[in-house]
Amino acid sequence: MTKHPYLRYSMALGACLGAPAFAAGLGVGIEIPRLQVAEYHRPYVAVWVERPDATVATTLAVWYDVKLKNAEGTKWLKDMRQWWRRTGRELSMPVDGVTGPTRPAGRHQLQFTEGAHPLAQLPAGNYKLMVEAAREVGGRELVSIPFAWPAAKAERLAAKGSAELGEVTLELKP
Repeated sequence: MTKHPYLRYSMALGACLGAPAFAAGLGVGIEIPRLQVAEYHRPYVAVWVERPDATVATTLAVWYDVKLKNAEGTKWLKDMRQWWRRTGRELSMPVDGVTGPTRPAGRHQLQFTEGAHPLAQLPAGNYKLMVEAAREVGGRELVSIPFAWPAAKAERLAAKGSAELGEVTLELKP
């Protein structure tokens, strides 16, 4: 029994097309620690990219209480002071593809692709990933990770919070 000469090429092509594509971009990991406190509220979290002059290049994510009636959850966004002062107060909430509900304790992953919103207009340069968390009847914390964009090589960078945030990771993909 002879095989068709194109069969092996078809199978190879099918395997390539079925494999996941690894697009250039960045991944952000955020750990929200489990706190043993009398009154616990999920933190509001803002994630953004900042230029060297401390201006905001793009907001990646904002987690807040979207379920409160009359958009009452937006009232507490200002507790994330750095993000609020730099860009938050200029935004009209909710922002499609950026805002979402608060997250429970645990590890959370965000993925962003080069050329797609919100990285579409990010020019080459040096930046800082900024993650800020604020919690009702709790504290506020800001973690930053410097990085260069676009990524020249695959790289994993990390920083650790001390109270409201656990480990924050930044995975750069060329």
